Amino acid sequence: MATKTKKTQTTLIDTTAKTVLGLATKANNLALNTTEKVALKSIDLTEKGLGFSSTVMKKGLKASAKNQDFVFNTLETVKGKVVKFLPKFK
Repeated sequence: MATKTKKTQTTLIDTTAKTVLGLATKANNLALNTTEKVALKSIDLTEKGLGFSSTVMKKGLKASAKNQDFVFNTLETVKGKVVKFLPKFK
């Protein structure tokens, strides 16, 4: 068996270490970029969802206000009729 010299072993170790470091850096950058894209997309979708919810709530409140007005107008009408005919029943 041929023995490798110390210089060859050191060079092989250095080359392997640099290769591993380069691959780890690429993997780290990929993970960071992917995480950033996911976070930005999540924030964007959340903003859209909040805008939609706000619009729906405003429309719901307007509809509720109209319904309340209708109910109170009906009650006022009934009250007027009851007050008008109540003395006749006494």
